[in-house]
Amino acid sequence: MLYAAEGREAGIAGQILILGYTLPDQFPLLARYSLTQTVVDASYARQLEGCGYPLSVHVAVDTGMHRLGERSENRENIYSIWTKKNLKITGLFSHLCAADGVSGRERAYTERQIAEFQSVVKDLYKRGLCGFKTHLQGSYGVLRYPELSFDYARVGLALYGVYESSQESRDGELLKPVLSLKTRIVCVKILYPGETAGYGMAYRAVKKRKIAVAAIGYADGIPRALSGRGHALVRGCRVPVIGRICMDQLLLDVSEIFSVSPGDEAVLIGRAGNEKILASDVADQAGTISNEILSRLGKRLERITAPVSAENPSDTVPVSCR
Repeated sequence: MLYAAEGREAGIAGQILILGYTLPDQFPLLARYSLTQTVVDASYARQLEGCGYPLSVHVAVDTGMHRLGERSENRENIYSIWTKKNLKITGLFSHLCAADGVSGRERAYTERQIAEFQSVVKDLYKRGLCGFKTHLQGSYGVLRYPELSFDYARVGLALYGVYESSQESRDGELLKPVLSLKTRIVCVKILYPGETAGYGMAYRAVKKRKIAVAAIGYADGIPRALSGRGHALVRGCRVPVIGRICMDQLLLDVSEIFSVSPGDEAVLIGRAGNEKILASDVADQAGTISNEILSRLGKRLERITAPVSAENPSDTVPVSCR
């Protein structure tokens, strides 16, 4: 809710749909900022109706994810939402829970969800209830089921040109990365044999090493799970993360680079020279998916938007750096 209000205050004039729950004491903000609220079930519709003033809403239907939405088989409950005079229903949607899957089981379940959603839409039309937009697909719904033709699509991850896994990134041809995550080297020093670096003395030098301190850490969204296993690109070379990632810094072994200086760029996601690190590579190393990596990138990171380059699209919008 608060992010939606911030977006409106920042000048976003289009429809902003809150894809979740808003507390009743925040209902006045929905009207003040002309926000569209998700009706998470029939009982929530009654709460929204009870606020006493008109609200724009989209109705969520649970077709099998069993998260938000009135269950699709509860047709009377769904129909009853249209009787709420204070609710201006401008949309109906559901959420596919296995659209990214390619197994027979996952595809069959997704196809059942699609059919169930289409059935609800058809029944509403039969009852004379219309004038609302429909949406079902997220990024993988669009990529895996492009033949569907609903009014909207909730594309998130694909807007960044990112796949969930590095294997898909290598095999996929539709998406090209447009996001880079960069920081700066702030200090370079020598570590002598037997010396340790970072919290818990987690890294010990077995021979003389040159290390660099980069100004980014887990408070910026870098998973601490990348301690001792992640990588960065410095002067076009891939270098390892050593020791434990800190709140505001991480350490890199730059021994193999001839010249590294404070102020040099370190790329956590993106390209440098002939090397590249994809968001999905970072996700694989951290034991998660690209969605989590990108959603963790916090407000402390400066966002810089650059023109799209046809020659090198992966060094373009948006760029995050400190």
